[in-house]
Amino acid sequence: MTINTAEEFEALKHAGYVVGETLKQMVAYTRVGISTKQIDDFGNDLLLQFGAQAAPSLLYQFPGATCISVNNEVAHGIPSAKKIIQEGDLVNIDVSAKVNGYFADNGCSFVVGSNTDKQWLCNASLKVLSVAISQIRHGVKISDVGYLMEQTAKNLGYNVIYDLTGHGVGKKLHEHPQHIPCYYDKTIKTKFEKGMVVAIETFISTKARHIRTKPDKWTLYTADNSLVAQHEHTIMVTDGKPVIFTQANGIVIE
Repeated sequence: MTINTAEEFEALKHAGYVVGETLKQMVAYTRVGISTKQIDDFGNDLLLQFGAQAAPSLLYQFPGATCISVNNEVAHGIPSAKKIIQEGDLVNIDVSAKVNGYFADNGCSFVVGSNTDKQWLCNASLKVLSVAISQIRHGVKISDVGYLMEQTAKNLGYNVIYDLTGHGVGKKLHEHPQHIPCYYDKTIKTKFEKGMVVAIETFISTKARHIRTKPDKWTLYTADNSLVAQHEHTIMVTDGKPVIFTQANGIVIE
């Protein structure tokens, strides 16, 4: 959506705070020995306390309030009591919700415990997101930002996933522009516009460029066991530095 009023701005600011704070607390709650279902239940309780509705279950009948993916799962991982977090796991939590009629979306990949290689991947994902957001302003081509994200990833020794993208957000969870890729796509002619609200996402991979879907019809994964890190902020485009609505999540942009 494009924000046109102060009321809309405040509504998106609040929605961004809700999903950002929920994500931050879910990350802090995650530890070795806990199940992804416990993490999801914790997150859903937080959203309910905020008066928010979890978007995945609300819109898509997803079997969980949030998406929690582990190791070679890239996105849309189903929370499960049988999936227990282990030392060194790469975990991704994606939180999106409807708050007083408006949607915000954010996600974070992180390492539970210690694993140097996985942490480097997460650091690279954060760097790519930071570089992208630093360049987004009114009049900039979406394809140019995608090119910058892909080249930054490659310079750091990683690939990007070509099957998933960021998107517009606001009055709907996914709206115009429908595709904001972290790679170069010359067919996308859309430019960022002042007031536009978008979810900017990274999908940074150790090797794979494409994903598959598990038999559960939700969980996306890499067939070669490549690891993928994702970070996501909901932002508003301006003439200069974007407004980051989800900054409460603690994902630091340089």
